[in-house]
Amino acid sequence: MNNPLLAAATPGALPAFDRIEPQHAEPALLAVINENKAQLEQLLAGDAARLNWEGLVEPLEDMGERLGRAWGPVQHLFGVKATADWRKAYNICLPKLTEYSLEMSQHEGLFQAYERVSKSAGYADFSPSRKKVIIDALRDFKLAGIALPPPEKARYKRVALKLSELQARFEENLMDSVQAFSKHVTDESLLAGMTEEGKAQAAEKARAKNLEGWLLTLDFPSYDAVISYADNRELRFELYQAYATRASDQGPLAGQHDNSQLADEILALRDEQAKLLGFNNFAELSLATKMAESPAEVENFLLDLAAKAKPHAEAELSELKSYAKKRDGLEDFQPWDSAYYTEKLKEEKLGFSEEEVRPYFPAPQVIQGMFALVERIYGVSIEKIDGIATWHPDVTTYALKEKDGAEIGLFYLDPYARQDKRGGAWMDECLGRRRTASGLQRPVAYLTCNFTPPLAGKVALLTHDEVVTLFHEFGHGLHHLLTRVDEAAISGIRGVAWDAVELPSQFMENWCYNRETLRGFARHWKTGERIPDQLLQKLQKSRTFMAGLGTLRQIEFSLFDLRLHRDFDAAKVGRVLATLEQVRREVSIFAPPAWNRMPNSFTHVFAGGYAAGYYSYKWAEVLSADAFAAFEESAFDRETGYRFRDTVLANGGAREAMDLFVEFRGRKPSIEPLLKQSGLA
Repeated sequence: MNNPLLAAATPGALPAFDRIEPQHAEPALLAVINENKAQLEQLLAGDAARLNWEGLVEPLEDMGERLGRAWGPVQHLFGVKATADWRKAYNICLPKLTEYSLEMSQHEGLFQAYERVSKSAGYADFSPSRKKVIIDALRDFKLAGIALPPPEKARYKRVALKLSELQARFEENLMDSVQAFSKHVTDESLLAGMTEEGKAQAAEKARAKNLEGWLLTLDFPSYDAVISYADNRELRFELYQAYATRASDQGPLAGQHDNSQLADEILALRDEQAKLLGFNNFAELSLATKMAESPAEVENFLLDLAAKAKPHAEAELSELKSYAKKRDGLEDFQPWDSAYYTEKLKEEKLGFSEEEVRPYFPAPQVIQGMFALVERIYGVSIEKIDGIATWHPDVTTYALKEKDGAEIGLFYLDPYARQDKRGGAWMDECLGRRRTASGLQRPVAYLTCNFTPPLAGKVALLTHDEVVTLFHEFGHGLHHLLTRVDEAAISGIRGVAWDAVELPSQFMENWCYNRETLRGFARHWKTGERIPDQLLQKLQKSRTFMAGLGTLRQIEFSLFDLRLHRDFDAAKVGRVLATLEQVRREVSIFAPPAWNRMPNSFTHVFAGGYAAGYYSYKWAEVLSADAFAAFEESAFDRETGYRFRDTVLANGGAREAMDLFVEFRGRKPSIEPLLKQSGLA
């Protein structure tokens, strides 16, 4: 009873982050797994006639809730506080959780119980959302190998267990690789061109290690401070090489934490998994739960977009190379020059730089401005809540409420980069919305970013890119929080097709370029002066600056991911890099050096949920641009915001994503708004 992960909880009770320790993880997980197994057998041994919604699905939701309360905080802390002890606890627990999940997904008696429910007389009276839960469950049983003969079913389970282990190791290797590299600089002249903010951050890192001077690292804010601004080309090359070869057989840490073999093993196991289930390849298996109907449809979408973007990208690259030659006599333009000269050309051509707008984006002000926007378009209110236990002093908690004060949900915001925190930005759920006999459990979300932290005694100033990231993740959070679905399996982001799940997040990015929204919160951190109209217009124009190159880069990643999983051939040696090279020959116009090892740090695909699904970002960008166009066409009236909330956000996975989009927009999505928005029309 002293284990905070096992504390009996009323609906909505939050994790006791002030008391949860690594040693609590394994005992809590094992206790819940054993309790759930015993309850399931007892459930299935009872009267079959009682296995209806109330007698089967609701008890299973309770079991899932118990498991989530024991495991969710552990998984979260592994990402935001990945100390050696938390890593150890996570890695001890993960195989046990995976094995339990597989047992549940391949449980013959449970599958038969769901089938009985689907064929029962009362099923016709189920609400559409409850029918969707049953339909999705039966589909997922089949995708977990429930229909396989015993030997193949056992093999599927072994493959899934191994995949879980390898994917976790892939991510850990990348974290270790990032932490293993640093460059200590004592000569300030080497840092010429870097912003004062960038140098101050590097100096603070050095002081934290009891070093003189400056310490450059591979967390993204530190890397970007060099690659985008440092005049010293050798320094840019050194950081680029270290960043582009993370967790690989190349670069300054060659062979340390190398993910090359793990990537091969992961692909082989995924291919075997797909073929066990009767699919031709893993790409087909991945698309079984997505909007896109086939790998061919995805490939055609990507190649069509590439054809539209390529002429723009070629013109942009030519201009960039000419500019570098004219400015500095540079003849051999290289990838470690790209971000630097892009920033310089943007300053010269548009009169705009990220550093020029940074003073107008103090983090607390941006956060409040984002909240004000959401309050206005969705008719809600957001209030800071004190007294809630968190895992770090940087973390704040907020309540989301209806205008009349009725509670909707709660979210944690963890904005800044720090040691032992996984890189990137993400939203994850703490609690999902569900209605039970004891009441309504309201949703709770984690919003995690890795922004440049504030210097001692100062406010954190965000780049515009960081502002966009914040809005993006809050879009995911709103999708989770604003659901009105009461069934746990399909509330919030659960049950949403993966290639539609980025719609609400990318939709929110559009407001970061909207004049009235920016005028509302972009104020100088010292003077309080609004961002000048001239600077605001430059920022808006920057959205299409080098958009062709940016689009091709995303298509390269997406096509590489798709073909890697669609065309897997175990007999081909070096297939990962060979696939990437072929994709680059087809759609790219600026290939990196042969020693670049992008796949070794591609956690979205090799350690996350985007395998054969990275195209989702571009796919959903079509939806999000078209959705935002509806707001523009209606002059941003309140009715459009409420309609978006009531369709796309409120329904979660209870209805098909395309049906919800059509209900909101009045038609199927068009690619034209995206082309216009990106300057590619």
